[in-house]
Amino acid sequence: MRWRLPPNAGLLAAGGMRLAIAGILGVGVATLNVSVTLNAAAALAITYLPAVLSRDWGIRLSPGLTLWVTTAVLLHAVGMLGLYSNVWWYDHLTHTLSAMLVAAVGYATARAVDEYSDAVYLPPRFLFVFILTFTLAFGVLWEVLEFFARLAADYFGVEAVLVQYGLTDTIVDLLFDTVGAVIVALFGTETLSGLVDTLRERLEAARPDQQ
Repeated sequence: MRWRLPPNAGLLAAGGMRLAIAGILGVGVATLNVSVTLNAAAALAITYLPAVLSRDWGIRLSPGLTLWVTTAVLLHAVGMLGLYSNVWWYDHLTHTLSAMLVAAVGYATARAVDEYSDAVYLPPRFLFVFILTFTLAFGVLWEVLEFFARLAADYFGVEAVLVQYGLTDTIVDLLFDTVGAVIVALFGTETLSGLVDTLRERLEAARPDQQ
C-alpha cells in the first residue's frame, strides 16, 4: 500500500509550528528578553494572517502557502534565540525564505491585476523584472528599519529588537533577497496560480456595477 499524507497535513504542521512559536514567546517572557518576546509575538500574529484574510477578505491561501508563511516566521523566531549570531548561514536562509514570500505577494498581486483589467498587460519579462524590483525595494526598506531600530536602541540604552551588523551584512542580505526573488520568478509562478485566481475574483467582486 502506498503511504499518503492526510489531506490536512499542511494545516496540522502549521498548527504545530504555531505552538512552537508560542513556546518561544514563553521563553522570551520568562527570560525577560525583549527582542525574543517582540519578534515571537509578531511571528505568532502573522501565523493567523491566512485565516484573517480568508474570513475578512475572501482571500484564500492554499495549505502549502499557509505552511510557507508559518515556516518563514518560525525560523525567524528561532533565529532570535541565538542562531542569527552563532550560525553563519542562518540569516541567509531566513532572508531567502522571507524574500520568496515578498516576491510571491508581489507576483500574485501584479498577475491578478493583469488578468482582471484589459487595460493592463504585463509580459513575462516585465513580470520577472517587477518581482526582482519589488522584492529588493522591500528588502531595502527592511534594512533601513533595522538600521533605525539599532540607532533607537543605542539612544535609549535598550536591547535592539532588530539587529543590523553593518554595510557588508546589508549587501549580503540584499543578495539573498535577490536569490529568493529569482527562485519565485523562475519556479514559483505555477504554485501561486491559485492565489492569483483568488485575488482576481476578489477584484471582480469589488468592481462597481456598470449600467
